[in-house]
Amino acid sequence: MGPFFHGLLLALGLILPLGVQNVFIFNQGAIQPTIKKALPATITAAICDTALILLAIFGVSLIVMQYDWLRLALLIIGVVFLLFMGFQIWSSGANPQADAHSKPMSAKKQMVFALSVSLLNPHAILDTIGVIGSSSLVYSGTDKVIFTITCITVSWCWFHGLCLAGRVLKKVDTSGKFLRMLNKISAIIIWITALYMMSSTFESIFS
Repeated sequence: MGPFFHGLLLALGLILPLGVQNVFIFNQGAIQPTIKKALPATITAAICDTALILLAIFGVSLIVMQYDWLRLALLIIGVVFLLFMGFQIWSSGANPQADAHSKPMSAKKQMVFALSVSLLNPHAILDTIGVIGSSSLVYSGTDKVIFTITCITVSWCWFHGLCLAGRVLKKVDTSGKFLRMLNKISAIIIWITALYMMSSTFESIFS
């Protein structure tokens, strides 16, 4: 059971912090009219995490991230996407009594944003490689399979649970005041992340 608990703790440790990806998924659970409408975001995020975990464990992403120009390009694209997403969330409405005037993200837009916050953050990719990828080196055969499946399962359960939590909050917060405040906080977190990535971009250019 060692690989199972190891994978469980590592996956939770990486996914629990209040990052851009979690904020986005929670927000979609809260603002979409039904849970089903938020599935494009949760499923896309979970698939992206699954891909990153597999790449980390099998080492492919280590080769990709060796190219400085590719890392720089990802940083720049990631900053632009995060700044835009922060603006979208900041200006979005959260009043459940005003559904006719609010426009939740379409399935296609949810997928694009979920892809951006999942794959355009080099720091998250490097964290996955550094923690999950390096930790998997101690396992082989069946133990490695258990470790991999555990990490992936935690990811899928977490994103769907986070979306459900957002939905529950929407039902409790009938006035929409808390959700509007959450939107503002979410946008600020996203902008701070973008600024942090921007500083990393300048370091990459001038170092």
